[in-house]
Amino acid sequence: MEKVAIGSDHGGYALKQRVIRHLEERGIPYEDMGCHGTESCDYPAFGRAVAKAVAGGSCEKGIVICTTGIGISIAANKVAGIRCALCGDSFSAKMTRLHNDANVLAMGGGIVGENLALEIVDVFLDTPFSCEEKHVRRIGAIERD
Repeated sequence: MEKVAIGSDHGGYALKQRVIRHLEERGIPYEDMGCHGTESCDYPAFGRAVAKAVAGGSCEKGIVICTTGIGISIAANKVAGIRCALCGDSFSAKMTRLHNDANVLAMGGGIVGENLALEIVDVFLDTPFSCEEKHVRRIGAIERD
């Protein structure tokens, strides 16, 4: 079973804790990269930690959460080999796995409600990459840039 790296800043902490419980309920191993409370902190450190765990191979996928999901997704995408997608609906989560082989999911803790967030997580984790030639080619072009 794939191991998931998960991280958030203070704005995503509550949703991260709920996603962790959901991963545990599903029996999915995870590594919590922080933060560990609601005190104000800086999202780049946690987005980077998750991205490095995925890029380095210790975790197969990652989940990052801040208030909007925007800042932490930008931070994660600065790490080579990471394709982090900000998703606010399950269709986007499905398509980014099928077409982009996204390896990190970003969500906004102040944007996405708990029930929708758990659905997005499930779709993201359960949808395989399509491996269609056109998508492989496009991902290759992204990686070369």
